[in-house]
Amino acid sequence: MDNIATQRGLWFEEFQIGQHFITAARTITETDIVSFAGLSGDYNQIHTDSEFARSTPFGQRVAHGLLVLSIVSGLAMRSGVLEGTVLAFREINTWKFTGAVFIGDTIHAELNVVETKPIPRIHGGSLVIEIVVKNQRGEVTMKGTWTALVASKPQ
Repeated sequence: MDNIATQRGLWFEEFQIGQHFITAARTITETDIVSFAGLSGDYNQIHTDSEFARSTPFGQRVAHGLLVLSIVSGLAMRSGVLEGTVLAFREINTWKFTGAVFIGDTIHAELNVVETKPIPRIHGGSLVIEIVVKNQRGEVTMKGTWTALVASKPQ
């Protein structure tokens, strides 16, 4: 039996400026931070040393910003809106880290379609998506815009 991925996401033509999607939430764990430090080689003390982190303005260890950004990309995919239709993640247009994410924080992302541009040569188009990441208290921890290439509906 063939295992063929099926489309469940939206085709390029189904996206409209102003569409809003909210992802599932995910809790950041100590394992996430330790695993990311090992993967990236970023063992900065603010992430990995409890005693050092206690002496910083944050008072505790902080998740790597790039770890949280990576988790957000996974949450965006888990939303299903790009499942089977995304061709490529093309660009991070802007990104700001506006608040710390700590072990035990639960984050989710809100996605807003802000631009669509057909690209016939790729049989799809370009989407600019504004992303706002919030913690369990509704505080914005990071935000920015990404560009993704999405397939058109087959003829």
